[in-house]
Amino acid sequence: MRGKTVVITGATSGIGEVAAIELAKKGARIVFTARDKGRAQATLEKLRRANPASGHVVHLTDLSLLSEMRHTAAEIKEEPAIDVLINNAGALFNSRIETSDGLEKTFALNHMSYFVLTKLLLPKLKAGGRIVNTASDAHHRAKLDFSDLQSRHGYSGFAVYSKSKLCNILFTRELARRIAGTGVTANSLHPGFVATRFGDQSGGMLSALVRVAKPIGAISPEEGAKTIIYLASSPDVARTSGEYFTKCAPAVPSSEARNDKDARTLWDISAEIAGEVMVG
Repeated sequence: MRGKTVVITGATSGIGEVAAIELAKKGARIVFTARDKGRAQATLEKLRRANPASGHVVHLTDLSLLSEMRHTAAEIKEEPAIDVLINNAGALFNSRIETSDGLEKTFALNHMSYFVLTKLLLPKLKAGGRIVNTASDAHHRAKLDFSDLQSRHGYSGFAVYSKSKLCNILFTRELARRIAGTGVTANSLHPGFVATRFGDQSGGMLSALVRVAKPIGAISPEEGAKTIIYLASSPDVARTSGEYFTKCAPAVPSSEARNDKDARTLWDISAEIAGEVMVG
């Protein structure tokens, strides 16, 4: 990874931060996004200790907003080239929150940020570049209702989160089809149930259940980050695209996640939602 530029979202805690630091240790220069200035600075200092010579960069942003997705992509496009794009930002919300764009916040952050950033940064990805999308085995519980992607008719935090993770896999599948032959690959992954900050701030009974479950069955962030690091750096998957991985090995996602028609429909709807954000 020496001399390579890695762009990663959701890198100020948990598996994203571990992956960023480990890739920096391998020689990569890290360009990451953050919403919280204090946590961003703390991560930046860790990256500098891991690889002092690489000039790591942070972009402060709120990736649940379409305007911020576009602005951040425009800033990152100033990079000469990108070798790896890791879409890892995500959250689970116990109550329905609607963004100023009129989007349900889980869908906006967990799916639309992947879609918009990838579409806008794709021209900067070098031949041999890689796109890595963090999904989850939670997708096995999900089925998309294209008439209600914003979850206006009934809301359950974990169910909506599961649908967003299904979106990640379907997006990766359609993306891989569209970029086939370009020399750029796209894969998604399940990191495992990881003991991180994830879910702690979701609120209500769900947040309490997550906190109780972590000490019992969760793996460490170091263990959870392994598949991200593998997909971003291993020569074993240099030409692999459109696959879903867990524990650094290909896995079979749900039948819903293998539905090519749904993948194309989701792509078309996402492009329509993004609208003028995608222009230029």
